[in-house]
Amino acid sequence: MLGVCYYPEHWPRERWAEDARRMKALGLTYVRIGEFAWSCLEPDPGHFTWEWLDEAIETLGQAGLKVVLGTPTATPPKWLIDQHPDILGYDAQGQPRKFGSRRHYSFSSRVYREEARRIVTLLAQRYGQNPFVAGWQTDNEYGCHDTTRSYGPEDLRAFRLWLQARYGRIEALNQAWGNVFWSMAYRSFGEIDLPNQSVTEANPSHWLDFYRFSSDQVAAFNHMQVEILRQHSPGRFILHNFMGYTPDFDHFRLAQDLDIAGWDSYPLGFTDMDVLPCTTEEKLRCAHTGHPDMAAFHHDLYRGVKPRWWVMEQQPGPVNWAHHNPSPAPGMVRLWTWEALAHGAEVVSYFRWRQFPQAQEQFHAGLNRPDLEPDLGFFEAQQVAQELHQLSLPPSTKAPVALVFDYEADWVYRIQPQGQGFVYRDLVWHFYQALRRLGLDVDLLPPGASLKPYRLVVVPSLPILREAALEAFRSAPGTLVFGPRTGSKTEALGIPPQLPPGALQELLPIKVTRVESWRPGLTDTVLWQGQAWQMGVWKEWVESDLTPVASFGNGKGAIYQQHNRHYLAFWPNREFLQHYLAEAAQRAGLTTQTLPEGLRLRRRGNWVFALNYANHPQTVPAPANAHFVLGGPTVAPYDLAIWVEE
Repeated sequence: MLGVCYYPEHWPRERWAEDARRMKALGLTYVRIGEFAWSCLEPDPGHFTWEWLDEAIETLGQAGLKVVLGTPTATPPKWLIDQHPDILGYDAQGQPRKFGSRRHYSFSSRVYREEARRIVTLLAQRYGQNPFVAGWQTDNEYGCHDTTRSYGPEDLRAFRLWLQARYGRIEALNQAWGNVFWSMAYRSFGEIDLPNQSVTEANPSHWLDFYRFSSDQVAAFNHMQVEILRQHSPGRFILHNFMGYTPDFDHFRLAQDLDIAGWDSYPLGFTDMDVLPCTTEEKLRCAHTGHPDMAAFHHDLYRGVKPRWWVMEQQPGPVNWAHHNPSPAPGMVRLWTWEALAHGAEVVSYFRWRQFPQAQEQFHAGLNRPDLEPDLGFFEAQQVAQELHQLSLPPSTKAPVALVFDYEADWVYRIQPQGQGFVYRDLVWHFYQALRRLGLDVDLLPPGASLKPYRLVVVPSLPILREAALEAFRSAPGTLVFGPRTGSKTEALGIPPQLPPGALQELLPIKVTRVESWRPGLTDTVLWQGQAWQMGVWKEWVESDLTPVASFGNGKGAIYQQHNRHYLAFWPNREFLQHYLAEAAQRAGLTTQTLPEGLRLRRRGNWVFALNYANHPQTVPAPANAHFVLGGPTVAPYDLAIWVEE
């Protein structure tokens, strides 16, 4: 199904009915409204103007559209900030963030928690039983604009309470953090400051607990809203729209309270802004399409966050917020929509119905131009709606390959990378791209999720290895490939007593005795199956009675294997991984095929989708007798084909 984001408060009321009629005629089902409307709903303290929202919901609903109503807590109004300036978040330099944009609050503010509770309760009471309100969106893009972590007085107060609840006794915290080092011991939790603005780096354990605390604060804020909505609006779904690669809080944990995970897909902006890293050559080649794995990675991630998932905001044209903002190539809005559906999206919702000619996003395209006429994305959305009307998508199935993704791992390596090049996001991206270029479908899973359905499991890196994850690895029947630094840290961010890979030694009898991080240009070779591969960034010295299956140039072991478990003691680049994982997949009984540049495959049930991001036609790897339900064996530029797999 398809949807759109709409802001009735931006337009004259006499336009609403015509907009609703055109949405329905276009083939849209859902309309999201209201997530930035607090000052329109409550222009003065305690003075509410519900009538316009009543009418908007009624107008949309009477046209046959289903409303997703957003809670407006991403944008507390100016009068509220003036009354309670302690609502504001603080940056890492200790300066309060100002009003005039959005997401200008601290998750730890007690006043803001109560004000958010108040407005959400009033909304839920008024619209919770409305027949046209199908579901709710909490807030908007948690963590966007670097707003997960705040460094103000309210955050310090809450952090101290969080630490006390976690450790109980200050002696336990001192022991866990290793505060005997540099005379950092505390006598009470009230002595602990936030870890920013220290002379040199703060204790990494201090930082990690602050990251954990900040993540918990986001989850608690969301949980508060969900409880209210469940109470007053039973039977309606609740979702949140996550932003692309925003690792500052644990999305898996937060989504436990949700029915649906939504995410906001902007392939061109994300490629230009290195949301996942792209080379200059890739940015030029993909300027009008987005990187062919950019949206797919997030689709697979949010399907792992929640089995029911939506694209809550789909880019329909140029955006306004990237370094450079080109227009999508003709056909790409349609291709992006089909790609999301291929990965299992329940709904794809376009941002937005009409381009607004004022304020920060006036250059951000919509399905319609500011002069009310349809824009290019309108017609591509219309084509998808017509195609969906003719087709019945099969249900999604699990992929044969799992990638274990861990938000905490991202925090660990941001805090203590031991080398500028060791970035968790980049390592994950190497593994993911290698798998996708082999034509394999991938499920992204949190540590501890069951791995029994998967023939191949890749773990780019999992520094803190808890019992749930270890048990999942023990019982996994498929091939497991572990990347460097897995099992390298204790929960308190120390070195395991038995040395890395810590508890993983139960499954792989190896011991990492020394590590090196290398600057760009410093390289070594990995000798595997008679071929030398260049490596850099990270190298580990390993002791083991196992015979390595690959070696560094000095003859020391680079890859170790026991039974179905592999360990890579270096930073693997994508080219090496593509070859190594191809062999691992084939030994696990999977069929791989090296895809040409710009062509990607995805399976949904027994349908195979071939998506062509390239600027030239490509032949799809379909059997000669394939039954095509869309397109054919040659896919035009920025187009797709779908066939049924026997």
